[in-house]
Parts: sequence; C-alpha cells; structure tokens
Amino acid sequence: MEYTVNKLAALSGVSKRTLHYYDAIGLLAPRRAADNGYRIYGSQEVDRLQQILFYRALDIPLEEIGRLLSAPDFDREKALEAHLSALLEKRAELEALIGNVTKTICSMKGETMMTDQEKFEGFKQKMLSDNEEAYGDEVRSRYGDEAVDASYAKVAGMSEEQWQKSQALSAAINQSLKETFDSGDPACEAARRACDLHRQWLCLFWKDGTYSKEAHKGLAEMYAADPRFAAYYDRVAPGCARFFRDAIAVYCS
Repeated sequence: MEYTVNKLAALSGVSKRTLHYYDAIGLLAPRRAADNGYRIYGSQEVDRLQQILFYRALDIPLEEIGRLLSAPDFDREKALEAHLSALLEKRAELEALIGNVTKTICSMKGETMMTDQEKFEGFKQKMLSDNEEAYGDEVRSRYGDEAVDASYAKVAGMSEEQWQKSQALSAAINQSLKETFDSGDPACEAARRACDLHRQWLCLFWKDGTYSKEAHKGLAEMYAADPRFAAYYDRVAPGCARFFRDAIAVYCS
C-alpha cells in the first residue's frame, strides 16, 4: 500500500506540515517521488512513522529519535517491547493519580473518608516511578536492590506531615546552596547548614539506621559525576553540583 502526504496525514493524524518537516530533517523520507512530484510513502515508512510517534509519546526529542532509528543495531521488536513497558508504567501512574482525584472528590462530597496518607499516594507513586526510570540502574548498582526497595517502601508509607517536610527540606537545601554558592567556600557555615539539611532529607528517604557519612559522600560524588544528577543542582547555579559535593565532603569529614 502506498500513500501520498495527504493520505498518510489522514491515516496517522499527523499534519502534512509535520510530515514535510520530518522529511526536511531526514527523519522520515518518502519512498519515492511520483511523476507529478508528490511524495509517496510505503509500508516501511508507515512503520517508521509509527515508531517515531511512539517515541514522541514518551517525550523523546526528534534528534534522539533519529539517532535511535538510524543505529545499526536498531531492533523494532525490542523497541516496541520497551515502548510497551514504558507505556504500562505511565498508565499505572495515571491510574494512581485518577484514583487519588476520585477519592478526593468522594471525600469532599462526604461519600467516603480519605486518610492523609491516601491524599498523596498518586504523587508519591509517580515520583518513585520517575526516579526508578531515571536513576534506578545507577542507584541499585551502588546501594543494592534491598536498600533501594526499602527506601521506596518508606516513601510509600510517608504520612502527609513527613511528605510535606521532605518538600520543605528540598526547597530549603536549594535556597541555602543558592545563598552560599557565590562565596566559593564549601567549608563555610552556610554550606554546612545546606549539607545538614540534606542529611535530614536523606534520612526521610533512606531506611532507618542506614545513613552514614561514607554513603552521604558517595551520593554526593554521584551528584557531580552523573550529568543527570548534576543537572538538578546546576539549575541552582552552574557548577553547583561540584560545589555541593565538595561541601558534603567537608561536612562528612
């Protein structure tokens, strides 16, 4: 089966303008050009467009999609299996949030009671899913499955007060870092306060009794070494992740 731009746009729900753009950037070229100059797409292009849309649904940038699809070892079946896994995780997150909103509405109407812990279930579940997707491999390789799973269980069981405390501590850490970064002194009293706030924050998430100075320093090294971790603190100020690592090293010594 072959399709013109108009027919492929109608089939896929993608605009003609988008198909033209994908062609212009080399992401999805037509199979051939007809005698009248029309772009003609075949079954392979249809499959590639479907793959592009799957990746776009996961918020992957077009440049990265192009690299993935052009990789010599690209396996469409494996890619689809990975898509399915990611989409199932998203569905679980949405179902948790939908359930949370539904319970809240019923509680407001007086139809049911909702505990403080239940009010935050959807948000906590999404945070855990996002964290596992982004950092799971690194954290599990460093601390082990048992420690990570215990931390997740602790988060899942947080009360509203504990959850709010964690959010307040996170904001206070960033504010303290912002105020002390310009000093350039990771050993100053303000930097020590930021590190102590970070210790308190960690103890909310780590299994009781597992905090240690060595573990704290190890995590700080990860903050500075891994671009994904570093990006979070470098939003406070460029180079802040390294500054925070040095401050934690002083604090833990």
